[in-house]
Amino acid sequence: MLKDTLLYLAQNQRMRDFVVQNPATRGVSRRFVAGETLEDAVQAVRILNQKGNPVALDFLGENVFQESEAREATQNYTAALNLIKQTGIDANISIKLTALGLDISQDLCEENLRSILDLAREYGIFVCIDMEASNYTEQTVAMALKAREQYEQVGTVIQSYLYRSKADIEKLIEHNVRVRIVKGAYKEPPSVAYQNKKDVDESYIEIMKMLLSRGNFSAIASHDENIINGARTYVRDHGISPASFEFQMLYGIRRDLQERLVREGYNVRVYVPYGSQWYPYLMRRMAERPANLIFVVSNSMRG
Repeated sequence: MLKDTLLYLAQNQRMRDFVVQNPATRGVSRRFVAGETLEDAVQAVRILNQKGNPVALDFLGENVFQESEAREATQNYTAALNLIKQTGIDANISIKLTALGLDISQDLCEENLRSILDLAREYGIFVCIDMEASNYTEQTVAMALKAREQYEQVGTVIQSYLYRSKADIEKLIEHNVRVRIVKGAYKEPPSVAYQNKKDVDESYIEIMKMLLSRGNFSAIASHDENIINGARTYVRDHGISPASFEFQMLYGIRRDLQERLVREGYNVRVYVPYGSQWYPYLMRRMAERPANLIFVVSNSMRG
């Protein structure tokens, strides 16, 4: 019930306005969001790189309905690529197709995507096409497969709570597409997604094993120690090199675990979000993990 409420509030304009305009809440959001500008994010990346963490930069924003907004988002993504190249930071980028205009037209979205991937190929920087709500899954998988025909440094995300995910993974593995596996953070109906945590976790573990044994440099994105320990055991028992995959975790969440895994010799990439559209992202993080909600509420009250 708490998760459903928070996911509902993520789309509530009145609550969004209240949280965004509240100085205390804006300040606390910096625990989970690097800042509102690319320069803020780069500062966070430098600190993480010093700790041994490569980064995935995520410019926050989705579901634009004006072509000018889609072009602006494309420029923001290419600005991130340019700055990665100029500064030499250890980072790649994560992008959302709805930010590139998928709700306007697929042709516009594909044009913007190609411009990003052309530059990324020139610089040798990986681009991950993020997965959004289930009504975009078919298009996202199809566009990732199409992009992989032309670009080597592109991958996408699969959510373990969707029933269709194992079939999608088979296609992506067959076409040598890099995959980031997550549980899923959107509210989905029982017709398309598992509702029970046990079922979501079992699906995650099954997909994770498929990726580790057959995938192309997989990303295991989770803060769940049971899943992380399961991955460690699986690669050890099957002689899989830690260099052939990476763990991924969110900025500001389980920093102790991130540091421990790095000390143990694992690749741990930190997903660093930035930008003014941080409210929906923050609410989804609260819905995923009650400890995050407690942190935000307690610190906001102190503010």
